[in-house]
Amino acid sequence: MPEPCAYFRGQFMHPRDARIGIMTHAFHYGTGTFAGINANWDEEKQRFCLFRIKDHYRRQLGSCKMLNIHLPINEDEMADITVEAVRRTNFRQTVYCRPVAYKSSEFIGVKLHDLEDDWFVVATVLPPFATTGGLRCCTSSWTRVSDNQIPTHGKITGMYVNGALAKTEANLAGFDDGIMLTADGHVSEGAVTNTFVVLKGRLITPPPCDSILLGITRDTVMQLARNELGLETIERSLVRSDLYQAEEAFFTGTYAGVAPIVEIDNRPVGTGDVGPLTTRLKELYTEVAFGRNPKYSDWYTFLETQ
Repeated sequence: MPEPCAYFRGQFMHPRDARIGIMTHAFHYGTGTFAGINANWDEEKQRFCLFRIKDHYRRQLGSCKMLNIHLPINEDEMADITVEAVRRTNFRQTVYCRPVAYKSSEFIGVKLHDLEDDWFVVATVLPPFATTGGLRCCTSSWTRVSDNQIPTHGKITGMYVNGALAKTEANLAGFDDGIMLTADGHVSEGAVTNTFVVLKGRLITPPPCDSILLGITRDTVMQLARNELGLETIERSLVRSDLYQAEEAFFTGTYAGVAPIVEIDNRPVGTGDVGPLTTRLKELYTEVAFGRNPKYSDWYTFLETQ
């Protein structure tokens, strides 16, 4: 029977059997890094495509440097273990992989040095990020953390309390998600996603200096816009009023894919329907994420099941 699979402390097992102690440093202080990797299931070809898996692991290893996490493993070994975990699930649907590197010492005390480190990965399935149609969003009252507070270019586990506060605030107010601004009032991110808008026909996204994560999906969409549509993405600061004037808007992320936004702060985005550029980029992204465009074969790691 299909079931989730974890690789933990050198062994493959069911996630319920993978345990950490209640004194574990990362549990108390958020001293870990993580990634999200899709193994997209292609029903026609009966195979998985683990999309840009080594790029995800290169970024995670970069995040580990920010927290003084030292792992005796490289991105190739991490990728091989993850592929095997997906294979062992026996799922025939898209599998979400969550690798975590963390301070594993059972130690109470705020520091990063002289602690043990460990890494695991869980392969499981998740419900869709959003229902069909577009998202209704609000600008959040919670300010996005800055890189001088917590490294925003790393996927640091403790930092995601910031996004959780924004997400819950939005949901309890009747919205699907929140868009966080920086302390300077610049548009930064959704709770777990990068943000794009179309203004005067131009595709625009916040720059790295506006406290964003340098998303793998963000980068994919920018490359597809340039290579397939001849459209360069402008990286510049956006303010709240830009959101209200946008002709189109969407989020990007591994879990989200390309997720259209049709309303912000009770104002329709453009006509209030999913825009043509968003629709096209969503189609292009789906094509490459499932390994169906040979031009981007360097991004694909296939797992055949036949």
